[in-house]
Amino acid sequence: MRNAWIRYRIMAWIVGTLLVVLVCVGLPLKYLGDYPAVVTWTAIPHGYLYMILLITAVDLGLRAKWSWTRLILIALAGTVPFLSFVAERSATKDIRAKLAAQAEAVEPAPTPSAPG
Repeated sequence: MRNAWIRYRIMAWIVGTLLVVLVCVGLPLKYLGDYPAVVTWTAIPHGYLYMILLITAVDLGLRAKWSWTRLILIALAGTVPFLSFVAERSATKDIRAKLAAQAEAVEPAPTPSAPG
């Protein structure tokens, strides 16, 4: 699950950054400054990388046993500026808790030593 989590986090940050640049920089430059280059260079990569984000989110969600509702909401977060960062944070919190629970389940309880 750890590798799926890392792949998801990387994709969430890349897709989120591209979307923020597209919406906050590219669209104003295109419509207010008549300069469409930023939109051209960020929209297409964002679209393709969003598809990879969906794959990594489904992979992580299935491994983490998320509900379909949570999985869909996390996947859709890549379409709203800044929301992919919030979703990544939420997923990270959940995965860290699950990994900690797994680690506790695997490690045997310490045996008390006899005084002496």
